[in-house]
Amino acid sequence: MIAHSLSSEAVMRALAIRLGRDVEKWGQAGLLHDLDVEVTNAKPTVHGLETARILTEMDIDADVVDAIRMHNEMATGQKRSTEFQFALAAGETITGLVTATAMVYPDRKVASVKPKSVVKRMKEKAFAASVNRENILECEQIGIPLDEFAALAVAAMTEIAGEIGL
Repeated sequence: MIAHSLSSEAVMRALAIRLGRDVEKWGQAGLLHDLDVEVTNAKPTVHGLETARILTEMDIDADVVDAIRMHNEMATGQKRSTEFQFALAAGETITGLVTATAMVYPDRKVASVKPKSVVKRMKEKAFAASVNRENILECEQIGIPLDEFAALAVAAMTEIAGEIGL
């Protein structure tokens, strides 16, 4: 979970830079979005809601709390509607796909992953069965084509690969 959170933070920071948004706020959302996984056992009907409650009590920025609450559509039953919500859903989801793609390469490192391989793996239903591809495609809702989004995610994760053991 720590590796996923750090990866999500890196990807969200890269997205914020690419889109000219608040890097600290977007990075914070990436880092904290799964804070409740242990408490909720990541149950799809509550995951994200508990994090939102905790962060609201901590007086964390309301936009960050809202994006985190909305990153798991199964908990809210609502459609994402803001750029920040789309970015977090896409950004945190692609980290798992990049990590999984790295695992099929001989040296098992993120640096060995090619963005085209990520896009290819995303299309392989059996390989990426646990990855919500619709969330990743939300990158297009914020004006970033899938190929560019995959390249951005790989580059962001490569920068922190040593920290996360990839």
